Amino acid sequence: MARQARALATRQAVLLAAAEVFDERGYAAATMSEILDRAGVTKGALYFHFRSKEELALAVIEGQGAWLGTWQPSSDSPVQTLIDLGYAFAHALQDDPLVRGSIRLTIEHGSFTQPQIAAYQGWSDVARGLLERARDAGDLHPGIDLTAAAGVITGAVTGIQLSSQVLTDRQDLIQRMSDMWTLLLPGLVQPHALARLSVAERVPSPS
Repeated sequence: MARQARALATRQAVLLAAAEVFDERGYAAATMSEILDRAGVTKGALYFHFRSKEELALAVIEGQGAWLGTWQPSSDSPVQTLIDLGYAFAHALQDDPLVRGSIRLTIEHGSFTQPQIAAYQGWSDVARGLLERARDAGDLHPGIDLTAAAGVITGAVTGIQLSSQVLTDRQDLIQRMSDMWTLLLPGLVQPHALARLSVAERVPSPS
């Protein structure tokens, strides 16, 4: 058990170091030796877990799914859940190196042997699923193309986080997220449902 715990800790240290280096330098410029130095593990330990830079990068990308799997909504409203998820993702981009590294790698998907589209598709699927629930609840305007709406939302989030990164190192990302929802929601959600939503970030109540 102790050996297994050490192996898991080593793997996590390598993933964190790789995410930081990929975020800072991009996939092409990052080197395994730099990741090795950042992780503080032996070369043998690194290659025991990851046989190549691409395999390591793909494991970092998978961190998006892991993050999404641990996030818990605090609203029964599917649209509010979608809004809250956007804000949670914005904070993860500000604070979580694994999420930041995975997003840069996702954007650079063409650098890999096989272009990586699963992460994009995963976010679109989540958005569409929530929109389907909102449609079934009668919250959306009639005739909304859910696939198009999910694509616009995920594309908008991608665009604003990139702009925020370049212009302010993501310091204004929360405000940009608020602006996005303020502009998009009236075109998606019927007035009676819109009145029940908090477009601004909701701060959880103390437990």
